[in-house]
Amino acid sequence: MATIYSNRKPASLLSDCELLACFLRSGKRGSAQERATAILLEKGSLSAAIGHDLVCEAASDYFTQSEAKMIDAGREIGRRIAYEHTLHGEVLSSPEHVRQFLSLHLTGLGHEVFSGLFLDNRHRVIEYRELFTGTIDSAAVYPREIVKRCLSTNAAAVIFAHNHPSGVAEPSDSDVRLTRKLVDALALIDVRVLDHLVIGQGVTTSLAERGLM
Repeated sequence: MATIYSNRKPASLLSDCELLACFLRSGKRGSAQERATAILLEKGSLSAAIGHDLVCEAASDYFTQSEAKMIDAGREIGRRIAYEHTLHGEVLSSPEHVRQFLSLHLTGLGHEVFSGLFLDNRHRVIEYRELFTGTIDSAAVYPREIVKRCLSTNAAAVIFAHNHPSGVAEPSDSDVRLTRKLVDALALIDVRVLDHLVIGQGVTTSLAERGLM
């Protein structure tokens, strides 16, 4: 049975280890707390430990199938709540909210995903969409398809984001070149590129803040 803590602390007060242990069962591989500690030590962080690819593709190495399903369901609940907030514009109340929202979707993946937040003329979110999926170190991005998506959603602005599975959030030269190409392409249809975020492991880098756009 999954660990239940006698002090009944709310989830917000649990450590990363305690929180992960809530999803785990005691068994031959040790207690839930021991297993959680071992997983966190090996993976380095909670987000890496429960990354989407890890849960779906390597569950047998770390979790039972039922544990993997519970963790994946918890991640999906978090994503859907965050997306509901975007429909009311809450996610854009500050740059930090934007980072948190995009990090929730893109952190922990074992392959690159290039995504976009499409916004109206008041910078309210029209939709979030994962546009292109790649390999462990690259994703092919087609400006033509992004232009088509902007037109179909009637977007006035867009924020791009992609993850670096390595965990390093430093923009590459190709990231900078692609961003400038997208800025130029979307300017032709009067759509502003507000930012391009690179999502690493617990770190997010803004190309706009770096002056690279």
